[in-house]
Amino acid sequence: MFQLPFPVRDANATGGADNLGNLPEWDLNDLYTGEYAPELKRDLDWLEQACTSFATDYEGKLAGLDANGLLECVLRNERISTIAGRIMSFAGLRYYQQTTDAGRAKFMSDMQEKITNFTTPLVFFTLELNRLEDDHLAALLQQNPDLARYKPVFDRIRAMKPYQLSDELEKFLHDLGVVGDAWERLFDETIAGLTFDVNGETLGIEGTLNLLTDQDREKRQAGAEELARVFGENVKTFARVHNTQTKEKEIVDRWRGMPTAQTGRHLSNDVEPEVVEALREAVVAAYPRLSHRYYDLKRKWLGLDRMQVWDRNAPLPMEDPTIVNWDQAQKMVMDAYSAFDPRMGELAEPFFNKGWIDAGVKPGKAPGAFAHPTVTEVHPYVMLNYLGKPRDVMTLAHELGHGVHQVLAADQGEMLSSTPLTLAETASVFGEMLTFRKMLDNAKTDSQRKVLLAGKVEDMINTVVRQIAFYDFECKLHAARRGGELTPDDINALWMSVQAESLGPAFDFMDGYETFWAYIPHFVHSPFYVYAYAFGDGLVNALYSVYAEGDEGFEDKYFDMLKAGGSKHHKELLAPFGLDASDPKFWDKGLSMIEGLIDELEAMEG
Repeated sequence: MFQLPFPVRDANATGGADNLGNLPEWDLNDLYTGEYAPELKRDLDWLEQACTSFATDYEGKLAGLDANGLLECVLRNERISTIAGRIMSFAGLRYYQQTTDAGRAKFMSDMQEKITNFTTPLVFFTLELNRLEDDHLAALLQQNPDLARYKPVFDRIRAMKPYQLSDELEKFLHDLGVVGDAWERLFDETIAGLTFDVNGETLGIEGTLNLLTDQDREKRQAGAEELARVFGENVKTFARVHNTQTKEKEIVDRWRGMPTAQTGRHLSNDVEPEVVEALREAVVAAYPRLSHRYYDLKRKWLGLDRMQVWDRNAPLPMEDPTIVNWDQAQKMVMDAYSAFDPRMGELAEPFFNKGWIDAGVKPGKAPGAFAHPTVTEVHPYVMLNYLGKPRDVMTLAHELGHGVHQVLAADQGEMLSSTPLTLAETASVFGEMLTFRKMLDNAKTDSQRKVLLAGKVEDMINTVVRQIAFYDFECKLHAARRGGELTPDDINALWMSVQAESLGPAFDFMDGYETFWAYIPHFVHSPFYVYAYAFGDGLVNALYSVYAEGDEGFEDKYFDMLKAGGSKHHKELLAPFGLDASDPKFWDKGLSMIEGLIDELEAMEG
């Protein structure tokens, strides 16, 4: 029941240019004014006392509570979650701003440790809740409508019931979480501290990955080869992190009796394994129709006999390399949001003028992009590494979508606002789609239209095809680790086994590409998270086609869906739109939209 907020990371954020205008920075004062703020000390003291008194008042007593007593207990637990979430959001966001700063790293680690220690006595809550008889809990929910509101939370907790351990072991695992976090930090700090030397220039990871999207093929090649060299030099560290993390997960899963390595993720996503499998099968079956066909087109555009991995995200020859400054990017996204519904624009506005976005690329700043929900009584924060490319505009539209979703869902309160990952990508990808369609409508020439279409197809391939290939890699990695320690070469081989299948026959793979699994944060921070991107993209494509068909009252239904947060299951949320994710045909609806865009690109070839 106790959970800390964490950032929702973008699947394919990229980063390159100066003169981008006045890039906003976070103002974290809405959380706390600093690490020595009296309010922070007050909240830490309150939290320690609140956790102690909660355990004193309720441990061993949940079964004897009436409906009002259980509601009071839930509300107290929710308050504890809010305060702990606020503290960790502040510590985390400060750390992400400068991951190489030892003081910030120590502060985050200290806060994590304190909160783990404070909240260990609370572990009994979910354990005792799961021991309540179904009929007894149902009767309590019936007696009190305010308590009944929390039924989705109880359902998610009780889904873990078969895998629950003894009270003592659960407390032990809760305490041990700090060690797992340390491995994640080792990964983050190693990545942030890597330096790459390309043509005499020293770059960090963001700047080097950015070269893979450069117009100049030699620069792309130099970037790819330098990435391969540095990853190769550090591969033992990354292999150690992955070995340890996967082994730790295997031990916990084994003790809990989970049937597969993926079970825990499906449970936390509130999605059935067969729905994920239907998505996976639909995407893998579509590889030839999507990525293979598109990359063959791209190979011709680039005038190449064979594509190399550094050509995958290359700009098209007809692409205008102009840089989009921050004001332009803001206008593009805000226009698209407001055109869909003025309410959407109003919700997005404060992000730009109240210090809710941190956009610039800075040394030591965490790579990629994310939206952090923080807690429902504050507001989300969006992080970008904005470098002025059209893709960066899409990343802004994406993260802002998360932000709007998180603001709308906040009214549900701390426990019900958090949207399962499968639906957490809905508003972000929809925001991206709106921005794309707006830019497409404004395209003045065939060449501009082609570039936009191709960019969208690439994004979709990176979000659907690539993330399912990542998921397959993870499935193979966790299965292989059960057979013993994996050498870097073992992990490299697993990585390569999914690459050729997903990217297709147009590609050659350079020496060193086999280590490119090393920098993907999702594998370390949140195993099996990646399929949520493909789920979200497929869902939004299906959703958008309903919108494009002129579905009456779509906007209101859409807002209702976002406001629901985590209070409803995906089946219930999609029903008003006539959609059902458990129907295999549902995924084909989303994939056929991508196919349609590739058809349009092929038709433009004449």
